Parts: sequence; structure tokens; C-alpha cells
Amino acid sequence: MNFKVVEKFVSINGEGNLSGELAVFIRFKGCNLDCSYCDTKWANDKSAEYEVMTSNQIYDFIKETKVKNVTLTGGEPLLQKGIDDLLKLLSSDENLSLEIETNGSVNLKEFKSIKDSIKFTMDYKLPSSNMEDKMDLSNFDYLNRNDVVKFVVGSIEDLDKTKKIIDKYNLTFKTNVYISPVFEKIELNKIVDYMKDNNMNKVKFQIQIHKIIWSKDKRGV
Repeated sequence: MNFKVVEKFVSINGEGNLSGELAVFIRFKGCNLDCSYCDTKWANDKSAEYEVMTSNQIYDFIKETKVKNVTLTGGEPLLQKGIDDLLKLLSSDENLSLEIETNGSVNLKEFKSIKDSIKFTMDYKLPSSNMEDKMDLSNFDYLNRNDVVKFVVGSIEDLDKTKKIIDKYNLTFKTNVYISPVFEKIELNKIVDYMKDNNMNKVKFQIQIHKIIWSKDKRGV
């Protein structure tokens, strides 16, 4: 299969369970959502430049980096035609740790059956994203302790909805739960105060550390 790759690079993982660790990133072109705060809109533009790569070429690039952690991102990687073949290839290498960043709108059932070792970091799009109606709520049935649910919050309304979803689906008992701010849209202390006021145990607050180290608009990091 051929894939449209807009970026491939090594950096640190800026968020999630592997935050701070080296990772090799493969960013695919295209997304089915248009979030208000999206920081990779350029990768979803029809005119975005890309490199056509096969599964084997992607695997060879990853192995050449000698980096164990692999993050497939986008855009929305699970929309790529033939992505299941790539997931099977990468997950067959026991020396790699494979993570998929997905936007919450694509059903995970078939992908979760490929191999237990594949980790999914799934967003739940909150009201300020303008994409909440696109969420596939059945995905909460498939996530486990290897995975992450990430809530990107930009307002108190977003925090209220985050708590409601966490409680309704018992997420802290199923998987890893993170809250992250929309960059420069909400005061960080307000998130912490909300977590304290609502006794949000087993929920982790995180900041995208790559946006602190480099410019928020810098690519390839």
C-alpha cells in the first residue's frame, strides 16, 4: 500500500504516557474533522505536499532511526487506506512500541483486534472544538490500560463535559485519562482548580511540552 506522508521525524513525545521519551513520528495527510484549535491544519489541506511511502519504506525509515517508540499521527492515520497492513507490519516487530494518535471519530474495534501491544491515544472532542457531534462513543468499550483518552479543554464548559464523560463511562477504571489545555486559550491554574474542586482522582493534567521547548507553530518536533 502507498501512504501520503507529510512529515517523518524524531523528537520527544510531547504528551501521553510516553511524554518526554524519544519517538519517531510518521504524520499522514488528511483528516475528517476540522477542530477549531487544530495545530496541524496544514497537514489536512488538499494542497499540502507529501511523500508517497509504502509500508516497507516506512518500516525501513523507522528502523534506521534506532528509536523504539513509534507514533503514527496526522491528520487521522486510521483513515489511510491500507493502514491495517502497516499496523500489522510495525506491531510484528517486538523491538518497537507502536502508538496511534486518533481523533475519536473512527471506530476502533477492527484496529484493536490486530495486536494487543498497539497503544491508542484517542481524543474526545469537547464543545470548543466544534466537532463533538462526530465522536464515536462506542470506542470507550474498546480502550484498555495500554491506551489513553485525551481531553483538550479550552473553557470551563469543556471541563464540565470532560468530567461528565469520565464519570459516565468510568474511564479512570478502564484506561489512562489526561486533560490538556488548548494552547493559550485557558489559564492553566483554572484546570488544576477544577480538578481539585471536583476530586478528579486518577486524571492527569499535562502540557504539550514540545510547544514549550520550541515555537508552537514549529514543524518536525
